[in-house]
Amino acid sequence: MKKGIDVMEILETQITDIESKLHQAGLKLTPQRRATVGTLLHNYEKHLSAEELFTLVREKESDIGLATVYRTLEILSELGIVNKINFEDGMTRYDLRLSDQDYFHHHLLCKVCGKIQEIHEDLMTDVEEEVMNKFGFKVTEHRLIFRGICSNCLNKRIR
Repeated sequence: MKKGIDVMEILETQITDIESKLHQAGLKLTPQRRATVGTLLHNYEKHLSAEELFTLVREKESDIGLATVYRTLEILSELGIVNKINFEDGMTRYDLRLSDQDYFHHHLLCKVCGKIQEIHEDLMTDVEEEVMNKFGFKVTEHRLIFRGICSNCLNKRIR
């Protein structure tokens, strides 16, 4: 979340936005879904698998089951609230799309240490425009993962 502003206020705003999207789809924000969404929000910089998320949710909502977390993630994915990502480790991970994001952010994946960094600038504006001009294709979504070596690993190799 952004520094210098009330994190709890942001969390409640995000939950309210998500609740609204669920309501528009004819669904409710049940206590289990609220616990799942709240955990995603508190860990928004992490790219959690369903099992990792379940472990964290279970700390606060002990009667939740893994199947409920999976169903909730599937619903959130269908509604565009979370994005499914695969980072070469064979696991599907979930990345929360905050309501102030107009597009899915990009990722840097280090092939040495596995660190994942997020890029929140939309680097694809010019490419999307060129695709529209050359092919008459309107891009509505894109996902970009840059694979390479992070600065920490590069520095270790230089020394």
